[in-house]
Amino acid sequence: MKGGEKEERERDRERERRMGDGQGPFERELFSSYRLARHLQKEAQAQHNDSEFTEEQKKTIGKIATCLELRSAALQSTQSQEEFKLEDLKKLEPILKNILTYNKEFPFDVQPIPLRRILAPGEEENLEFEEDEEGGAGAGPPDSFSARVPDLNGIDLTPVQDTPVASRKEDTYVHFNMDIELQKHVEKLTKGAAIFFEFKHYKPKKRFTSTKCFAFMEMDEIKPGPIVIELYKKPTDFKRKKLQLLTKKPLYLHLHQTLHKE
Repeated sequence: MKGGEKEERERDRERERRMGDGQGPFERELFSSYRLARHLQKEAQAQHNDSEFTEEQKKTIGKIATCLELRSAALQSTQSQEEFKLEDLKKLEPILKNILTYNKEFPFDVQPIPLRRILAPGEEENLEFEEDEEGGAGAGPPDSFSARVPDLNGIDLTPVQDTPVASRKEDTYVHFNMDIELQKHVEKLTKGAAIFFEFKHYKPKKRFTSTKCFAFMEMDEIKPGPIVIELYKKPTDFKRKKLQLLTKKPLYLHLHQTLHKE
C-alpha cells in the first residue's frame, strides 16, 4: 500500500470514529455520505490531462457531492421533516453508474460544491479569507472572526488573530477580504492540530460578543489554492468528536491558501 493511500485510510478511520461509525445504520449512512462526497470531489479535481471527466461531468459530480452533503445535514437535523430523504439519494445511483454517458437534466436544483485543489505542500501558510455564506438563524451574520491553531486540548500553538468587521455583506455572503499568516511553520505544528475559524457576532443589547459558529481545516487540507469548508454549530469542538453542521443549507466558508517556503 502506498504511503498516501495509507494516510488517506487512516484519516477516513479518524473521521469514522468522530462521526460515530459502527454504532448503527444511522451513523453508517452519515459517514458513508460524508466519505463519498469527499471521494467524488477528489476524483473530479484531477488535472485536465489526467482526468477522464469532461467539464460538464465534473459539474454533475459536484452536484452529486452537494446532494450527499445535504443528506449528511438531514441526518444530523433534529427536525422530524427531513429536507433530503433517502429516497432522494437513491435517484443519484443511476447517474453515478452512468456518469460517463449521463446527459439528462440533473434531478435536483442544486449548485455543485467548489472543488478542492490538491497541489504540492509547502511550509508557511497564508490564508486569504474571501467570503463566508451566512447560514444560521438568530442574531444575523457574523461581524468578525478569529483564526487560531489549537491542539486537541484547545491550547493555542500560535497567537490568536482577530479580524476587523466584515468589509461588506450581500445576499447570503459575508465578505472579509482579509489575509492571515500563521506564525509557525506547518510542518512544526503538533500532531492533531488544526486551523480553527470562530465567527463572532456582537449583541448590542447585552453588550457582548458571542461565537456564532466555527469551521476548521485539518493538516491534510493545507494545500495551495481555493478551498471550501463546512460551518459547524457552537461551542467550538477542538477535539472534533461531536460535530453538528450549522445549517441544512449547503453554505460554506470560502478560503484561498498560499504556502511560502523559506
